[in-house]
Amino acid sequence: MKSGTRALGLADSYKSDAETSTVAGAVVRADRVLDGLAFGHVTVGGTDSTDRLTELVHRVDRPDIQYVFISGIAPAWYNIVDLPQFANALSCPVISVSFEDSDGLEPALRDAFDGAARTKRLSRYERQPPRWPIEVNDEQVFVRAIGLDASESARVVRTFTPEGGRPEPLRVAHTAARAGDTLSQTI
Repeated sequence: MKSGTRALGLADSYKSDAETSTVAGAVVRADRVLDGLAFGHVTVGGTDSTDRLTELVHRVDRPDIQYVFISGIAPAWYNIVDLPQFANALSCPVISVSFEDSDGLEPALRDAFDGAARTKRLSRYERQPPRWPIEVNDEQVFVRAIGLDASESARVVRTFTPEGGRPEPLRVAHTAARAGDTLSQTI
């Protein structure tokens, strides 16, 4: 992969006592150069993440982005991203990366929600592509991808993870989201 290949990382800064969670989008080249930032918000405990993330990517308006990384599928307290719908709205592959092994979100969704709120989240969750582990730099991450097969996803994740286990676009986006969240609370 060329050093100038660009990916957009999307991560949020969730705080349980807030109404919204700051989301940052970080454009990062494969050679670790930061090439742009954008910010948005999703509702804590809401169902707007797919739409808000799609708007953020379109606002970034960078046709040179070849991959979109998203940190997990449930930002801002179970605001489930509909990955198939999200990927369909973009013109590049989407890779969701999570960092902990789990039995899935279904039990937590059943505990946290009831009625229509539970049904909507479970329906979105059931539409997700399967998740599989990838070894990267002696660490394990868990990936869901749309637009790439398992081996290509692994190659892209490893390329954008020069050290540790967090792909650089997600590391930078998470750092930026935390900073943006802190800044918006002090103004």
